[in-house]
Amino acid sequence: MLILSAINPEQALSDDEAELMELDLAAVAAGSTEALERLYNTAKAAVYSYSLSVLRNVQDAEDVLHDCFVNIFTAAAGYRPHGKPMAWIITIAKNLCFARLRQHNRQEQLPDEDWSEMLADNAGLSNEDRLVLRECLGRLSEEENRIVVLHAVA
Repeated sequence: MLILSAINPEQALSDDEAELMELDLAAVAAGSTEALERLYNTAKAAVYSYSLSVLRNVQDAEDVLHDCFVNIFTAAAGYRPHGKPMAWIITIAKNLCFARLRQHNRQEQLPDEDWSEMLADNAGLSNEDRLVLRECLGRLSEEENRIVVLHAVA
């Protein structure tokens, strides 16, 4: 749970929070920028964490974060409330990440050590917990790191 809260402390969405996200998506489809702001505040950590885990580049992850919410604003009418709203948002981020990877051919990557350190530093954890998190993430392979992040934001 320590790793999951480090990636996104608000990740475990309750049914009520998911329902509020669905209502916000409907409002965004009608043009509400206030609802888009609420969605952004709810999902930004998950989108950024996922994007950073895929792209390994801070600037690209930030670009994907912002592009994702532009896409949400233009595509919200296409959301079908039968699924999970966070999964729909992460799918948009995933598609943007893969498009960016194809475009940039992964030229600039954040080294594994820097990425793990940034995750631990952004976690809002005590110094002791940060050290434990860094050590744990350092022991994982790149694939295992990605699995942990995907599990946390899915």
